[in-house]
Amino acid sequence: MSNLKKVIIIGRTNVGKSSLFNRLSSNVKALALDISGVTRDFIKDTITWKDSTFELFDSGGLVLSKSKNEIEQMIRKIGLSLINDADLILFVCDGTTGILNEDREIATILHQSNKKVILVINKIDTKLAQEQQYEFENLGFKNIISVSAEHGINISDLLDLIYDFIGSTIITEEKNLLYKVVLLGKPNVGKSSLLNLLLQEERSIVTNKPGTTREAISGNVKFYKETIKITDTAGVRRKRAVNEYIEELMVKNTLAAVRNSDIVLLLLDASCIQFSDQELKLSFYVFEQGKALIILFNKDDLLDESKKKEFQYNISPYKFFLKKIESLGISCKTGKNIGKILTLINKVWQRHSYKFKDIELTDIFKKALQKTPLFHKSLNLIVYSAEQIKTAPITILLNVNQPKWFGQSQLAFLENVLRSKFELRSAPILFLTKKKKILN
Repeated sequence: MSNLKKVIIIGRTNVGKSSLFNRLSSNVKALALDISGVTRDFIKDTITWKDSTFELFDSGGLVLSKSKNEIEQMIRKIGLSLINDADLILFVCDGTTGILNEDREIATILHQSNKKVILVINKIDTKLAQEQQYEFENLGFKNIISVSAEHGINISDLLDLIYDFIGSTIITEEKNLLYKVVLLGKPNVGKSSLLNLLLQEERSIVTNKPGTTREAISGNVKFYKETIKITDTAGVRRKRAVNEYIEELMVKNTLAAVRNSDIVLLLLDASCIQFSDQELKLSFYVFEQGKALIILFNKDDLLDESKKKEFQYNISPYKFFLKKIESLGISCKTGKNIGKILTLINKVWQRHSYKFKDIELTDIFKKALQKTPLFHKSLNLIVYSAEQIKTAPITILLNVNQPKWFGQSQLAFLENVLRSKFELRSAPILFLTKKKKILN
């Protein structure tokens, strides 16, 4: 667990909290749009300023009025929980609107919490905000600063003010992050529920409504004394279903998280009794990016024996690919096989990061080609030597006689040779070829 101080950005909806987070954060980016309620789950990043390091949290817009809306209730619950855990709160208000009743209600809660608070008046780049900034002194906070998150005005002054509260820090948190895991899948397949189960905390909002998670949100879990970062992503829909700008950003955010991962857990809804084209494309995309892949069939508890047989029949056309992948039937609702997931992730990581001996690779491929020669027309294709140049993903450089004729089918043959001799399920294998130099 981290010993870093927690700095929480709090405020009503649409005051620029995500823009401020993005301005302060260099690694994690929140969706920042002029639309109420874009940020739902909280996201966080580790920030360093001078000799101080702290965790910065961006919360969803805090709605204090009682609401029957399930998501708003959860946002409120998470926001209040963040306040309770905070070492310092950045209370963000919109300088262009002046003080609203919601601002006063939040201010009352913050005064009652006895937490350290910096009142941040945003959008000071506008004339209206400049005229109204002194009105915010009526909220009763001693430490007030005016900024423009969008244009970076007074951000360094804000960081200095945070430093005055936090002071210098000695980092004793986990330094050796072993690898990063991303949860991927269509909306409403159980990604957020799984994240909460693996982290054993209510990290992500869970409802039955598709599209609840809009941003990639992360947490760390200890396993075998090592630290794994697990990220929940927004559900990826078919392109024709992505008809809102915000969903386009969600998809981009999700695919960026995949590219920044080491292992991807692709969740499918087993109760649908099928493997959709979209999910197949996601699987191929993960392998093309050189990421290890595990497929989890969630809601397995909803399948009786008849439906299981139907499901197996429906996915049989994809066996050519699924035989390369570890898969597991789970239930986030009942907890079935949840305890096996981290162990399986660890096994896949060992394969993904495996290092072959070059002489061993060369011998395997030469013997395979002696037994089953490859030809282009009448030209014999030769592998002179093989060298592993990278792990995670396994990347092999082949010295050959005709690189341009080692196409997809020839490299697939060599891949199958390697998989037949080693347990490499879920680990992608990438090949590069170059022409062997012939010395005169």
